Amino acid sequence: MRIAIDARELLGRSTGVGRYLRHLLRQWSQFAAAGTFPHEVLLCAPSEAPEWVAGELRGLRMRWRAIPGESGSWWEQVQLPSAIRPEAPDILFAPAYTAPLRVDCPVVQTIHDVSFLARPEWFTWRERVRRAWLTKVSARRARLVLTDSRFSAEEIHRLIGVPRDRITVIPLGLTAPGLVGEPAATTALLPAVPAPSAGRRPLVLYVGSIFNRRHVPDLIRAFASVLRRVPDARLEIVGENRSYPLQDLGAVCAEAGVAAHVGVRAYVSDDELAGLYRSARAFAFLSEYEGFGLTPLEALNWGVPVVVLDTQVARDTCGPAARYVTLDDPAAISDHLVALLSDDAAHRRALVEAASVLARYRWDDAARATQAAIEGAAR
Repeated sequence: MRIAIDARELLGRSTGVGRYLRHLLRQWSQFAAAGTFPHEVLLCAPSEAPEWVAGELRGLRMRWRAIPGESGSWWEQVQLPSAIRPEAPDILFAPAYTAPLRVDCPVVQTIHDVSFLARPEWFTWRERVRRAWLTKVSARRARLVLTDSRFSAEEIHRLIGVPRDRITVIPLGLTAPGLVGEPAATTALLPAVPAPSAGRRPLVLYVGSIFNRRHVPDLIRAFASVLRRVPDARLEIVGENRSYPLQDLGAVCAEAGVAAHVGVRAYVSDDELAGLYRSARAFAFLSEYEGFGLTPLEALNWGVPVVVLDTQVARDTCGPAARYVTLDDPAAISDHLVALLSDDAAHRRALVEAASVLARYRWDDAARATQAAIEGAAR
């Protein structure tokens, strides 16, 4: 079988969707080397392949097809289907929310969340109209829609109208601590009671693109209270600011009086991110809407206790391994963070359930399930 894949997310700096696709391809490469992935993969993008592709995907029967153009809707809807038509793929895998509306083969489409439909006020008029319309129409035409959680599956059914029997839930995987780019094996996951504090600083970490729904300004304000009780505490925020209306985090830090104790970076390398996870004693993610929410699980996988907003998807993914808070109780947010920064026993208790939760999330499981879903949709 020949599987065409929209590979635009593999270009440039890795984002959440780019990491998702990269991990699936890495696993399929390993499966191919073991004889359990017999398919040919055609990776399509507007420019030549990144350097890592040849090495990391050497086990795959794979071709990279550069289709020149701008990486936008015109490329996806016109240039991509025209270019792959002579290739006669058996199926097209679209891993990033939308897919071509007119293509000569079945489509499997991944929709990670539908925040742009559930809360359109968080997006510019142009972005929400484009994303909502294209996602709705392409999902209704797709042979199969994949998503990351039961919550997202219900949202896709409710807001887009895709029948439940055409939606498959496949949870994401995790990477092994110390090997940011490598799939996690069971033995790489945390022991039942991880060592809590060796080499860690009073550092609170946030990782993820900055959207309004993730309430980063509320985290900064809560951190001001933390700093009064833990004077050497620090908050590191890593993520591109994609908020709308735009949130000026520098101004929020200045207003809260914590600017000297807060770092804000749009992007860090994998090595820098690993260093932050190794150093942090607490991870905070106050998101009110996620399709899955991977970075709190990644933090747990590094032995960092997490404080998250109490939502259905957070309960589903993190289970008993997180501390849950609400936005209307900022004192509780601060209290949890202070305890994790300054109390070894509290830090240790917060990680007791981590190993059992993390065992659910393996990239090899996600890749096998995605392979099976694509094979089934191509029949």
